[in-house]
Amino acid sequence: MAPWPEVEKPETNNYIGDSSKQNQNMAGKEGENHKGNVASLGNKGEIQPAFSTVALIDETRPEEDPWALPELQDTGVKWSELDRKGKIIRVLYGIGKFIMLLGLLYMFVCSLDILSSAFQLVGGKAAGDIFKDDSVLSNPVAGLVIGVLVTVMVQSSSTSSSIIVSMVSSTLLTVRAAIPIIMGANIGTSVTNTIVALMQAGDRNEFRRAFAGATIHDFFNWLAVFALLPIEVISGYLYHLTNVIVESFHLESGEDAPELLKVITDPFTKLIIELDKSVINAIATNDESAKNKSLVKVWCVTETNVTLQNVTIPPSENCTSPDFCWSEGNVTWTLKNITETEYISKCKHIFANSDLPDLAIGLILLALSLLVLCSCLIMIVKLLNSVLKGQVASVIKKTINTDFPFPFTWLAGYLAMLAGAGMTFVVQSSSVFTSAITPLVGIGVISIERSYPLTLGANIGTTTTAILAALASPGSTLKYSLQIALCHFFFNISGIILFYPIPYTRLPIRMSKTLGNITAQYRWFAIFYLLLCFFLLPLFVFGLSLAGWPVLLGVCLPLLALFIAVVVINVMQKRRPHSLPEKLQNWDFLPVWMHSLEPWDNIIMSSLAFCGKHCCGFCKCCKVNAEQEGAKDNQLKTMEVYENTMAMADEERGGRRAPTVACVDKTGTNNTAL
Repeated sequence: MAPWPEVEKPETNNYIGDSSKQNQNMAGKEGENHKGNVASLGNKGEIQPAFSTVALIDETRPEEDPWALPELQDTGVKWSELDRKGKIIRVLYGIGKFIMLLGLLYMFVCSLDILSSAFQLVGGKAAGDIFKDDSVLSNPVAGLVIGVLVTVMVQSSSTSSSIIVSMVSSTLLTVRAAIPIIMGANIGTSVTNTIVALMQAGDRNEFRRAFAGATIHDFFNWLAVFALLPIEVISGYLYHLTNVIVESFHLESGEDAPELLKVITDPFTKLIIELDKSVINAIATNDESAKNKSLVKVWCVTETNVTLQNVTIPPSENCTSPDFCWSEGNVTWTLKNITETEYISKCKHIFANSDLPDLAIGLILLALSLLVLCSCLIMIVKLLNSVLKGQVASVIKKTINTDFPFPFTWLAGYLAMLAGAGMTFVVQSSSVFTSAITPLVGIGVISIERSYPLTLGANIGTTTTAILAALASPGSTLKYSLQIALCHFFFNISGIILFYPIPYTRLPIRMSKTLGNITAQYRWFAIFYLLLCFFLLPLFVFGLSLAGWPVLLGVCLPLLALFIAVVVINVMQKRRPHSLPEKLQNWDFLPVWMHSLEPWDNIIMSSLAFCGKHCCGFCKCCKVNAEQEGAKDNQLKTMEVYENTMAMADEERGGRRAPTVACVDKTGTNNTAL
């Protein structure tokens, strides 16, 4: 193709102009231009320079970095241009938006609390039954996946930790066997913000950033477990370290741990549902009478009295002391302490007088809490988009994302870590904090690189809350609960030492960005990832662990070796492809479905289109989206001016055909093997 022609004084209007006017006048001016060109050639006697329309069409635009934080432009009237009335109205609008944001955040946190209660109603008793099998819990791999499954089922790492403390204090489980379960609970608690990230799937780039910001927590927890669980099984360093710390202090039972956020949310959530979590602990500690009890708390105010009464005993029983036993005929009497519970007042939540089973109540609350959670999140994102614009957005982004000058650039990440730990301590839940920053990452206020230390700080903050709760435990469980909380704390500290101080070791950032790119292109893959990592894979490993160590090692070791080999080959294909054999320099020798998500995407989207066409009108939504995308593309293309009328007609016909293309936007194939 010929290079771009050089003109002494090029006029911009000859190339780019008003597209609508040009379309109207193109046909009329074509003949006049032809005559004018002939006349000018005859008058000047020289050939004018040729202008290539191909160069105009093929002019490449610079590719935008999808991970770059977007500029949130202020589209409103500037403050300096407003009169006094306009300034007052804008201030009132700002105050109203701030109050609305606080209200939505309150409802968001309350919906997370009710979601946790719903999961406990649905799967709490099953979680207690899982903990009953002592032989399985002695297997560290089985203990790990049990911790993941139970925490996902009850949506609370504090609940699963309290179950573990109850089992350890009742000698059903040793502290050393409980450490892998704590590691699994650390993984399971990160499922909440991953679910929250799914709510931003409407915008491709927002979803890319939000899902990467949520799964950075998952990848850190999984990598920490893969690195530290074998070390703990071999050396037991967490057990010995925490045992030395606990034994060196003379501990006494303290007051209740502070509940900062619960003071605000409990008045509302207790009107919806209250649970008796001691039922799950009783099932886990082999209390058969707890199986028939309901998790829904009916009586909130009770009083327990212990009285000494005369009771009869069978003649076959031996009295502990002859002084307290006497016989009257064929009946033997003795003195015993009888515990009686007096029910004073019922709870005030809406299910206190309901006859529905726990499963039905749990499903109702699950649907309602997810609906409120999604609605609040969508409105929070839209409200933040309207508030965080212009100067406000630039100040917040600079405050959160800017590093210190050299040589103190490393300090900003650790300050962010402290901020994350402090905020998590205030809200008393890492799930709440990480779920709150996920939409901020999605809209571009917080970068992925800054969300990583914030998430690590949240991991530390939730363990400090557990330590305070352990210090408030009764004397019988104080030692064990504190040791388990310290194991959780030092596990997270060890993971941070491995995967944060050196920038090269910050693997979760690169892994989450890779997953974000995949899920932005194939959005169904986000749901597949969620099901695989938090349900299918733990259930698969748990089923193998029930068959014993030989079966578990015989199946998992070859799969693990294959996975590591694929990862190594992928890395070498990108960095040193010439070091590999020619056949392994790409995955083209495999079937397409094994190294690309494109065939799976075609199958899934065809199934959804067929289902939507016959069931829920999905195709109409698809066509509307396709028409909107086609209109945007058409608008961009009409900004270019063509001298060739046939090229313009082809472009217009191509734009009209755009809505009839398949609903899925395909930008390429993913060349990840397996």
